[in-house]
Amino acid sequence: MAATRPPTPNAAMRALRGDLSPGEFAVAIRRAAREIGEHVSCDARYVGRVEAGEIRCPNYAYERVFRHMWPGRSLSELGFTPRTAVRRRAADPPSVPAPRLGPGGPVRLDDSYHPDEENDDVRRRTFLNGGSTALVTALALDLPAQAATPVVPPQRRVGAAEVLGVEQAVRDIRLLDDVHGADTLFELAGQSLRGAYVMLNDGEYSAATERRLQSGAGELAISVGWLAHDSDRLADARSFYSEALATARMANDAALEAHVFSNSAFLARDAGRAREALRAAQAGQSAARHLDSDRLLSLLVMREAGAWALLRDRAACERALGRAHTLFDRGESEADPEWMSFFGEAEIAGLEAQCWSALGEFERATERVCRAISLQEPHFVRNRVLYTAELAHDRLGLGDLAGAAVHGTAAVTLLDQVRSARIRSMLATTADRLRPHRTVPEVAAFLTSYEAA
Repeated sequence: MAATRPPTPNAAMRALRGDLSPGEFAVAIRRAAREIGEHVSCDARYVGRVEAGEIRCPNYAYERVFRHMWPGRSLSELGFTPRTAVRRRAADPPSVPAPRLGPGGPVRLDDSYHPDEENDDVRRRTFLNGGSTALVTALALDLPAQAATPVVPPQRRVGAAEVLGVEQAVRDIRLLDDVHGADTLFELAGQSLRGAYVMLNDGEYSAATERRLQSGAGELAISVGWLAHDSDRLADARSFYSEALATARMANDAALEAHVFSNSAFLARDAGRAREALRAAQAGQSAARHLDSDRLLSLLVMREAGAWALLRDRAACERALGRAHTLFDRGESEADPEWMSFFGEAEIAGLEAQCWSALGEFERATERVCRAISLQEPHFVRNRVLYTAELAHDRLGLGDLAGAAVHGTAAVTLLDQVRSARIRSMLATTADRLRPHRTVPEVAAFLTSYEAA
């Protein structure tokens, strides 16, 4: 068999990076994506793959971002191969057992494999436009669509291809959740998680692959835990987070541990367990202390502020809010985790609004949640619905029945695009409180739309 030709380094993109580190360049690319309402999960590893020539042609999302950053330049001028010339790599010969990791067919098991960027974009659009069959195809990680338990051959060799499949499943889940909410994803994502842990427990791999697979499996457990949380399966969410925390501890992965504690604090707050939320937020800060990410620390301190608000400790809450904003204002860094792409100005305003609402400061909560709505990027559809539902709750706290009903109606309209039991529960509470006031025209309109939905 002829040797595979090594990729040609992309000198043009390396020149455009200039004096920036790969991580700083990735931050600039993510910032440019947000400017045009696009969502890319760019990190230093992606930049390295581009410059090494491993990505011959970017997917359509990245192409739009690059054209925004360098208007007037073609893909060829940016060092890429024209899209029409890009062909997917051939599969391994039949003698090599290479199970399917998604819609692209068999893949190599060695550490030189990288997924085709054009196929990544096809999968992205399949996700957004397809139904449950498309989700199974893209998320199942080698599992039959109807399998109750994963079927993976014993002692299967696991390499970069399998790890990349796990990592891509995490990214795909986040993208779908941002757009559609959790209800339709939970069961299918759980199949991905089972497959990842079977590979981790029963596969054969190098030490380097083991660390990446542990991190990927832990992140996938967090993603499935979040889907359970947003689907109002709080006990399931807690179980998945416990699994992720155990994985983080065994791998000695501080970044994964901090992520688990961030989500655990959020879950405990929503479940009304304020002390547990506080402990989790503070444990997350301890884990993240040496990770050089001010934005990560800012999020964890915001989780702490939410716990103090639930405990009705206004002074402690205000101190935490001040620390969180100070950390946030230090800006992004190359050490910021990829999963934190949601944590921008809109999110920090929304989290602060939740604090003021818990403290009964509904006027201040209204001001902050309105800011969150105005700043929210278009692709975070679920968050727009969430903030609008929270605004209805805050207006109700102020005694503004008509205002609460108007915002409730807006949330119900947006809810057609999102499947989130958590948000539906919030709107159900608002509807219950407004039913005695059906004589108010806006309330009657809201109740009609809510009951129809």
